[in-house]
Amino acid sequence: MLQVRVHGPGDVRVDDVPPPDPGPRDAVVKVAACGICGSDLSYIRMGGMAGPGPEPLCLGHEMAGVVSCVGDQVATVQVGDRVVVEPGNEELGRIGGGGPFGGLTPELLVREADAGLLHPVPDGLPLDVAAFAEPLAVGMHAVEQADVREGDGVAVFGCGPVGLASVASLVDQGHEQVVAVDLSATRRGLALGLGAQAALDPATDDVWAALADLHGTTPFMFGPTPATAAFIEASGSPKVLTDIIDRGRVGGRLSVVALHYAPVPTSFLMMLMKEFTVRGSMEYPERFADAVDLLARRDLSALVTDRFPLERFDDALALLEGSKECGKVMVAVDGTLA
Repeated sequence: MLQVRVHGPGDVRVDDVPPPDPGPRDAVVKVAACGICGSDLSYIRMGGMAGPGPEPLCLGHEMAGVVSCVGDQVATVQVGDRVVVEPGNEELGRIGGGGPFGGLTPELLVREADAGLLHPVPDGLPLDVAAFAEPLAVGMHAVEQADVREGDGVAVFGCGPVGLASVASLVDQGHEQVVAVDLSATRRGLALGLGAQAALDPATDDVWAALADLHGTTPFMFGPTPATAAFIEASGSPKVLTDIIDRGRVGGRLSVVALHYAPVPTSFLMMLMKEFTVRGSMEYPERFADAVDLLARRDLSALVTDRFPLERFDDALALLEGSKECGKVMVAVDGTLA
């Protein structure tokens, strides 16, 4: 069967590999769809999780499908169940993130099927939309880390899938002053469709003046700043990080969910003077299934803008690498299930 694997820096292939060999406590999921994301691009660029390893790296950590096989000791799922697969943990090995399996394959082996990593997909929720649960969970946790409170103005910098997931989570929680910032007209449009208060283009808009107009201002010893209380950094731009700390408000809160591989110069004097809080955001809320619940509660299908069959993985990758005029790029591994 096919499996997308990274063999070295810039060397990603659709390989022919043996089918799964499940044990009595395992399950096999026939994958309907699996998303690809910026993390996958990083793994490909580096040749592995942090560089080439002894074995090729299996890709795919955003997947949904149908259970096709269960071991005789499995009690919580059965053949025919529609599920989202949580990518795993350190104990079981991460699916598509350094473990021996990845979701960009027709049949995915899930070890320890009763460990709580298979989440039911409600009837009526398409599997290719359900596969968005993983990036949605990442965006939901980024919102948690920003500690957004009632009445807060919020700015989300970067409206790729995780930034858009953050916007969706904020709107779902009832926050009305959510401003999206992105260079892509497509992504700004998607943010507005989710219910963002405004969507700004940093190439043409004065973002900080616009935030002051939208959210008001608050005093600071060097002059007023926008009253925007919380920021989510999902762009990966070092300048965004420095701008938020330099130009944000006293008592502001920043959640960093984008990957920043290089050190970013930071004014700790400004952080001190503003009593500014910066938190990293890694992975998911305590309950991963909250993301599936949100997908069932709100129609976020518009965020999945592009779909490719597994045989056209190279085209999917080229779109993700070469264009920001897209939302989530999904690989339809078995389009008959989606």
